Amino acid sequence: MVARVSVMAARVSRTGWAIAFTAARRSPLISCRRCSSVSADTVYDVVVSGGGLVGAAMACALGHDIHFRDKKILLLEAGPKRVLEKLSETYSNRVSSISPGSATLLSSFGAWDHICNMRYRAFRRMQVWDACSEALIMFDKDNLDDMGYIVENDVIMHALTKQLEAVSDRVTVLYRSKAVGYTWPGPFSMADSSPWVHITLGDGSTLQTKLLIGADGYNSGVRQAAGIQNVSWNYDQSAVVATLHLSEATENNVAWQRFLPSGPIALLPLSDTLSSLVWSTSHDHAAELVSMDEEEFVDAINSAFWSDANHVDFIDSAGTMLQYVVTLLKPTKVSARQLPPSVAKVDAKSRVLFPLGLGHAAEYVRPRVALIGDAAHRVHPLAGQGVNMGFGDISSLVHHLSTAAFNGKDLGSMSHLASYETDRQRHNTALLAATDLLKRLYSTRAPPLVLLRTWGLQATNAMSPLKEQIMAFASK
Repeated sequence: MVARVSVMAARVSRTGWAIAFTAARRSPLISCRRCSSVSADTVYDVVVSGGGLVGAAMACALGHDIHFRDKKILLLEAGPKRVLEKLSETYSNRVSSISPGSATLLSSFGAWDHICNMRYRAFRRMQVWDACSEALIMFDKDNLDDMGYIVENDVIMHALTKQLEAVSDRVTVLYRSKAVGYTWPGPFSMADSSPWVHITLGDGSTLQTKLLIGADGYNSGVRQAAGIQNVSWNYDQSAVVATLHLSEATENNVAWQRFLPSGPIALLPLSDTLSSLVWSTSHDHAAELVSMDEEEFVDAINSAFWSDANHVDFIDSAGTMLQYVVTLLKPTKVSARQLPPSVAKVDAKSRVLFPLGLGHAAEYVRPRVALIGDAAHRVHPLAGQGVNMGFGDISSLVHHLSTAAFNGKDLGSMSHLASYETDRQRHNTALLAATDLLKRLYSTRAPPLVLLRTWGLQATNAMSPLKEQIMAFASK
């Protein structure tokens, strides 16, 4: 027994985390009305805290995993159950860009079939260009395979809810329930000699779990309670989203993005006549855009995509020279520039804004704790990778947990949790750094930097292998 305590104490010392403490910033206690109840100190194999897109998908993936068929899983969701009985003709203004890799994950437990039976839009090209020059890059595939899919968040959540119901014998979902306190296992724990994580809910009830997964957003209570450091800062930008009507029906299978000096503006296809807007700009300009009348707002969007007011003759001439040299050295077919569609009107009340920032947890795991999604990382929307990073976390974590379950190992052990952390930090850190660099590089009109990014964009567009690597990385 002494040896066991010594080993546990050594583990605590190595990881350096605090024992037996609760969240630093507790949310107010809330009334819990749940779809089912838990008895005091019920022990679950896995508890997922946070029932958004990533948390619900995590619970789905575990619930449908063959090696978890005898496990008890709990999903805690602070909000009510969201039921989408019938699709509205009006599209939601909150959409996600789903990569092929994320679609594969959703397919693995049947959610993608529900999405396909509702609505989504595939895009087969992506055109990115600079507002300060003629430089552009076109991403596409020779056979025009789908590069990704634009799906309303409500549709994804409906599909996940359906698949959670399909495994209700393995996955318990508690709606209107939120964890407000945690006690970690350890030799000095004030709870008892239990080796599991103790969770206190808002109504005062308690439960235990062998593994706690934090999927509770970028203000994660799980991350704070575990004492995991988070590197973060707020950008000087907010994103304006809206649902737009195009001037005329088109095939509309291109995702458009233009880098303005104030921030990137993107147009994502929803249907032949509709697109979703994501415009990242200064806080003041974002507030102004939201308060504009419809005609003024539509004019602002069309000007942002079409105006050459930010062009500099010197930069245009230098870019033309490089393009000529590239054509001589590599006279291969390069995707031609396409003109973006014009916007005719905006859906009433679809305009909202939200502030932008970056965040990254120094650690994704601790003994019996793992972070996924925004709890582990927060990214600028310019790359459209936010939810895809979260789904990538799920794919990796489920793989390692499924292997551990098959081998009869402790789910909360660092032996496989550390492998998950290594896998995902390699991918996510690179993506976060690249996205932050792009944001900063394109937030200036300084001629030397404009010329540098102009040449960089043109050179990348001419190098098919490099573009293919970028697409492969983004499609995971």
